[in-house]
Amino acid sequence: MGGAAILLSSKSFDRRRSKYQLVYAVRTHKGADDKCFGCITQEEDSTGKVGVTLSEDLMAVAGNALKTNITTLGPLVLPMSEQLLFFATLIGKKLFKMKVKPYIPDFKLAFEHFCIHAGGRAVLDELEKNLQLSDWHMEPSRMTLHRFGNTSCSSLWYELTYTEVKGRMKKGDRTWQIAFGSGFKCNNAVWKALRTINPAKEKNPWMDEIHSFPVDVPKVSAI
Repeated sequence: MGGAAILLSSKSFDRRRSKYQLVYAVRTHKGADDKCFGCITQEEDSTGKVGVTLSEDLMAVAGNALKTNITTLGPLVLPMSEQLLFFATLIGKKLFKMKVKPYIPDFKLAFEHFCIHAGGRAVLDELEKNLQLSDWHMEPSRMTLHRFGNTSCSSLWYELTYTEVKGRMKKGDRTWQIAFGSGFKCNNAVWKALRTINPAKEKNPWMDEIHSFPVDVPKVSAI
């Protein structure tokens, strides 16, 4: 996979030249719910120009879809200690009516790198808070939004190549890609690095300017 093109293969002989192995992919679709289905629509404005309309329910819908998605993914990737804490809190809340906050698993124990759909600063702020990520983990997503703007799901690949050209991707590292889309959909992919990536040998959109990053970017509380 490169910055300009992505090659996916299930052929065993391609493993020798592959960078990553796809470990898991989980897709959540909430289209059966009217609020989810209508939160992102294509419409004409008063002048007849076609654009995308985002409803005020978008962040709540996205959060609910992500929750459903990671409930499926969590048992596949999290260490048993985190799973036990999550289910113990859930049982205490549901069965014993204990007034406790839901336990948020530490996904930093499952992944070294995070590539989050750069659909806006508010999206990144919300996921950084909910997943309890550091500025370092969020850096590829924030720098991608800063430099390329909202490129929808393709932002994930700019973020992955940012991580590569920064020299951060080591053999065995696990990367979590999280993407959102109209419908409403939440998709993720888990990749494992098959080799350490040498940034000097990489050609991608960051290579000529990577020395300028990261830069300071403000955080906001709304889209």
